[in-house]
Amino acid sequence: MIRVGVFGAGGRMGSTVCRAVSDAPDMELVAAVDPVHAGTESGEIQLAAGAHQLEVAGAQVAVDFTVLDAARENIRWCAEHGVHAVVGTTGFGEAELATFAELFDRSDANVLIAPNFALGAVLMMRFAEMAAPFFETAEVIELHHDQKSDAPSGTASLTARRMAAASKDWADDPTTTLVAPGARGGLVDGIPVHSVRMRGMVAHQEVLLGTTGQTLSIRHDSYDRASFMPGVLLAVRKIAEMPGLTVGLDSLLGL
Repeated sequence: MIRVGVFGAGGRMGSTVCRAVSDAPDMELVAAVDPVHAGTESGEIQLAAGAHQLEVAGAQVAVDFTVLDAARENIRWCAEHGVHAVVGTTGFGEAELATFAELFDRSDANVLIAPNFALGAVLMMRFAEMAAPFFETAEVIELHHDQKSDAPSGTASLTARRMAAASKDWADDPTTTLVAPGARGGLVDGIPVHSVRMRGMVAHQEVLLGTTGQTLSIRHDSYDRASFMPGVLLAVRKIAEMPGLTVGLDSLLGL
């Protein structure tokens, strides 16, 4: 039985994780942390204000779906206390990931940070990476709910970086006049990325690739936060076997 604690347990993603862990036959939810909602309950467990509750409860794995500043502290706490970390919070830069790698190299625990836990989204990124060398132009459109604070999303940024690494041969942008600043999106490793924030959405992304006489569209849609739970539970089960820092779910899926 894997003993699991959840950071951000009072939020929409965190509460969904708590339910998924509680329903998993090989896991036990032993701690739920959320300073904003401390004292309330998530299922049969009371939310605590700080990470100390994970230590008291003997958590082996901590799942983090919080905000960037909180996640930084939570990840460090896990490294220092030998608790494996599965992190869905996005927005970390390359320098921060390198720092986390160093922390967990010195720790008895491991950390997995993934911009997206939906298995279909992981496949979408892989398909886009495979297709990139066969096309001359590409753009990424990501669409999320209206409470998401960072743009572009971690998934979109990682998709663009992987496509750019797979192919350096992209046509120049023909735009010479911008009627509205930002109309061509932001560039991630030379690939335009467009972010939409809209009420009613959850998490969606479309990769558009084009060459002479044809286009390819690769799209993934998450309509409910439950779509992320199979990936989260997979990571919780496998994290003890993934030394140091792992970014993304690809290696867990054999990709």
